[in-house]
Amino acid sequence: MATTVSDFVWQRLSEWGVERVYGYPGDGINGLIGALDRAQDKIHFIQARHEEMAAFMAGAHAKYTGEVGVCLATSGPGAIHLLNGLYDARLDHMPVLAIVGQQARAALGGHYQQEVDLLSLFKDVAGAFVQQASVPEQVRHLIDRAMRTAMAERRIACIILPNDLQELDAVPVPPHQHGTIHSGVGYEKPLILPAQSQLQRAAEVLNAGGKVAMLVGAGALEATDEVISVADRLGAGVAKALLGKAAVPDDLPWVTGSIGLLGTKPSWDMMMECDTLLMVGSGFPYSEFLPKEGQARGVQIDLKGDMLSLRYPMEVNLQGDSRATLEALLPLLKQKTDLSWRQKIEKNVAEWWKTLEARAMHAAEPLNPQRVFWDLSPRLPDRCIIAGDSGSHTNWYARDVKIRRGMKATLSGGLATMGSGVPYAIGAKFAYPDRPVLAICGDGAMQMNGMAELITVAKYWKEWADPRLVVLVLNNRDLNQVTWEQRVMGGDPKFLGSQSLPDVPYHKFAELIGLKGIFVDNPDDVAGAWEAAFAADRPVVLEAFTDPNVPPLPPHITLKQARAFASSMFGEPELGGVLRNTAREVLASVLPGSLGKGG
Repeated sequence: MATTVSDFVWQRLSEWGVERVYGYPGDGINGLIGALDRAQDKIHFIQARHEEMAAFMAGAHAKYTGEVGVCLATSGPGAIHLLNGLYDARLDHMPVLAIVGQQARAALGGHYQQEVDLLSLFKDVAGAFVQQASVPEQVRHLIDRAMRTAMAERRIACIILPNDLQELDAVPVPPHQHGTIHSGVGYEKPLILPAQSQLQRAAEVLNAGGKVAMLVGAGALEATDEVISVADRLGAGVAKALLGKAAVPDDLPWVTGSIGLLGTKPSWDMMMECDTLLMVGSGFPYSEFLPKEGQARGVQIDLKGDMLSLRYPMEVNLQGDSRATLEALLPLLKQKTDLSWRQKIEKNVAEWWKTLEARAMHAAEPLNPQRVFWDLSPRLPDRCIIAGDSGSHTNWYARDVKIRRGMKATLSGGLATMGSGVPYAIGAKFAYPDRPVLAICGDGAMQMNGMAELITVAKYWKEWADPRLVVLVLNNRDLNQVTWEQRVMGGDPKFLGSQSLPDVPYHKFAELIGLKGIFVDNPDDVAGAWEAAFAADRPVVLEAFTDPNVPPLPPHITLKQARAFASSMFGEPELGGVLRNTAREVLASVLPGSLGKGG
């Protein structure tokens, strides 16, 4: 039976199915931390190295499981630290509950130490529900409504608990009188389906199309079979937004892969030539990679009405669950008999994989980053969970890594923040301790916070049924994505003062804290390095010492980009490497396989 408000908080969250909370202690939450100690049989407290990382872990839990992730921070600075991780979840429509401390109620408004207006601070990121408790009687319905709101709206909720309130006697059942609220536990997700007449209109549009393209995102992750069935019925190709990379496997010959600047040429060609677009569960933001307005008729399926017809003017907008809506739509679709469009897509995809292999085999100084990812795909363990970060490595992950059925994969989509890879992997590992996990990171993200969170890995890994957690670090001594953006978008050469990073031996740091370290800088050793990493008896940091001047070529180069790149070469401090590697990449797009290892 709960004795204090803090005890009641964890008891109630346990009743909601919460099994762990990610956070960092502080005197603003002493009561909650003490109660967590008493509630260890119900809720596991995971100590991150920083509150932002705790929020990333909670968001990762939500992304990988569909459940509410919970994070905990103290008042003032601890609460402020949560924000970036919470915005990451917010922009990707993930349900997360943040519990934060506050100074004593009697001190509020008195410019007290660590007193921050937390209601205002969290109002944007947790706009769906942010409330501060004043009395014990209020806590029950705040928890119930916060959890239900996070689940129903897939948004961030925040509860603020003053430190003196945390120590008061709990009131599990408020008095039955005017002015009190009597809430309950539980939420059942509804099945949202469009009306039959709407489905029929959508089917008419899709049946009339001769060149149907599909774009799927995170909302289609649980609709793999339905996406495949509809694509087969329509003779369509399927492109994937980054958050939907695991929605359909890459071994299907008509899956064109990622779309956008990080995307593939088959996805670009398909979108530029289609006459009909079916968009499922995606908020992909870059309209220049979708059909030109008026080129294609459009149908969109999304659970959230405010995301419909937002990226492309759709003819039919279907608000509903992706899986159920596709299932209901399928009987209304006619089987395409002319498969010339599908065959063209398959031909483009097959040629593209050859192009990627040719690019991966190019020589570089000392190691081509694409080779690291090309050799990864066949060595990914079954049921592997991938946690991506943000950086130039995201290009190679998006294009080269082949996702198979049963895998999970995600990254920071809407916010595209650096530093999410390792905490995402930790969140995945606690949610699925029996599955292998891979984090894909750049050296910038590792220096920002990834190295610190390796300490968290070292603290907890022996609790996991399967110890395999591999952290890939692309050590290119460069903030590489921004460097290439400066060259191609800004027309500026690499600015060494902002872009060059210290060369850190990440694999040795791993060994220093009891993990396994592997270093590779020879292309012939990459495959063996991956095999050793996934066979290890403990978490591994695989450091790949790669060339920063291999260009992440977009699927389509505009005249503006070409001019900017040419302009940036005047004053470019690494001119020779940039020009050599760019020539190799461009030629491989024209003559796949022509340059070999030494080209």
